[in-house]
Amino acid sequence: MTVRGDGTRRVSVGKADSDHVRRQNRSLVLSALRRREPIARVDLGAETRLSPATITAITADLIAEGLIEARDDEAEAGEVQAEPARRGRPRVMLRLDPTAGYVLAAKISRDSVVLQLADFDGRIIDRQEAVVPTYEETRDSFPVKLADLLGGIVADNGIDFRQVAEIAIGAQGFVDTNTGSVMWSPAFSVRDMRLVEPLRVLTGRNCILSNDANMIAQALHEANPDVYNGTFAVIFVDQGVGAGLFVGDRLHHGAAGSAAEFGHMNHLPGGALCQCGRRGCLEAYIADYAIHRQALGLPEDAPPLSVRPTQGELIAHEAAAYAGDEAMRAIYHRAGEALGYGLARLMALINPSRIVLTGGSVRAYPLFEAGLKAAIEAALVEDLRRSTVIETLPWQTDMIMTGLISYMLTRLDREVFANPAEARRFRIS
Repeated sequence: MTVRGDGTRRVSVGKADSDHVRRQNRSLVLSALRRREPIARVDLGAETRLSPATITAITADLIAEGLIEARDDEAEAGEVQAEPARRGRPRVMLRLDPTAGYVLAAKISRDSVVLQLADFDGRIIDRQEAVVPTYEETRDSFPVKLADLLGGIVADNGIDFRQVAEIAIGAQGFVDTNTGSVMWSPAFSVRDMRLVEPLRVLTGRNCILSNDANMIAQALHEANPDVYNGTFAVIFVDQGVGAGLFVGDRLHHGAAGSAAEFGHMNHLPGGALCQCGRRGCLEAYIADYAIHRQALGLPEDAPPLSVRPTQGELIAHEAAAYAGDEAMRAIYHRAGEALGYGLARLMALINPSRIVLTGGSVRAYPLFEAGLKAAIEAALVEDLRRSTVIETLPWQTDMIMTGLISYMLTRLDREVFANPAEARRFRIS
């Protein structure tokens, strides 16, 4: 840095560029280790396309900082022998040091908070679920209760809270990442439930907030990046309807974290009552409560909270439709049409390579399918729909938690641990 004659400072562009490249390279190495560990330096170079000298320098720093560890490959494989069968020195294999730091994930839904604690390697150390009457919580009470739950799972596992690198929260509904608030959620009776800043104050840890459906897309990308990459969408249909988007190989949050509120696009102005309080949302025609409301013969303005179906009731509706009940089959067909028109808009806007339908309602996909395909065909010319694959994925409840942990570790590699000055912060002497 130099000082000009007028007293202002000028940052050396060359040094800034060099620091940026160094951090980017460290991030590449950490990301490669997450995908391929244990891995030898020569294979790490091939994976990242960095030179041997760069790989040697970066890995030496990461070992010294306690982020990665090196072991002989025989020891790594549990094959230590008095007389190794092959000649020469064993290869040194590198892997992430799981004790370098920890991350905490919390998933908030109606009357439930699920917690997971994971190490730096992404391994789940503990999972806990608490029954919390979220609908009765206030803006003041809930952050305190959540902080207590987070502190409890860390203490239960004998970890110093200062070793926690980050906390991630996944919530149903509309989130604002700029304010760190859940603006609306079926889990809360109040709006604008601020979480990020109160948790930072209460725990002393960095905290991030995301819509839960976004984390399903992140989990799929983490599990199979060769298939779920580029631009793709996940549509979650269950008690509510949400979506997660990957655009240009990155999770897309939008300006304030509320991108991909697929279920709350308007399907029919002035139409059926949605649990968000508006009328005509897509969700009000395809979510579980929408199917149940129609099956009971209730009017479209019947409050969603008064017609929440049990799993048994939903399975009974599906069974009736599969058995040939024409009224139930018509309900599912109309729901498929509504979903199809929504998907057509999405396909026209972002041209996804793949749309994944998941959530509890995918059990009924064969009942939706004809209406869905007919609506897409009616809404889009063939040129706009031929490149998109639509698939269903059986719902796994841990996908949101997997996505939260994956998203945190990926972000930390890129924005925190890529900086040598930050790398030692979570080591407690």
